[in-house]
Amino acid sequence: MAVYDFAINVRTQYLPEQSKPERTLHVFTYTITIKNTGSVPAQLISRHWTITDGNGKTQEVRGLGVVGHQPLLKPGEEFEYTSGTQLETLQGSMVGEYFFVAEDGHRFEVNIPEFVLSLPHALH
Repeated sequence: MAVYDFAINVRTQYLPEQSKPERTLHVFTYTITIKNTGSVPAQLISRHWTITDGNGKTQEVRGLGVVGHQPLLKPGEEFEYTSGTQLETLQGSMVGEYFFVAEDGHRFEVNIPEFVLSLPHALH
């Protein structure tokens, strides 16, 4: 029986050298590792993000692939990429999903668990 499953791991970083707090501009990067933990090769086709800043302001981002790639991952393979976002506040969060098509034609979504963007040591 085919298993369609991916593990998502996220690491975040605040970029003080690109941020401009006096202009309420805070830049964060996130590095995501996507691993095919299922039994069927599948290709990442698109992504959808909901980004929320510390004031509750949200923005939606949709697009094909990730950083210009639509990786095809066989069982056990992983793909890592780094991207970024800007917030008006010192912290916020992101949550989303990836849309995949398996080699057998099955289409499915993989949820990206919510993660926090914040300055180091800003959360207690």
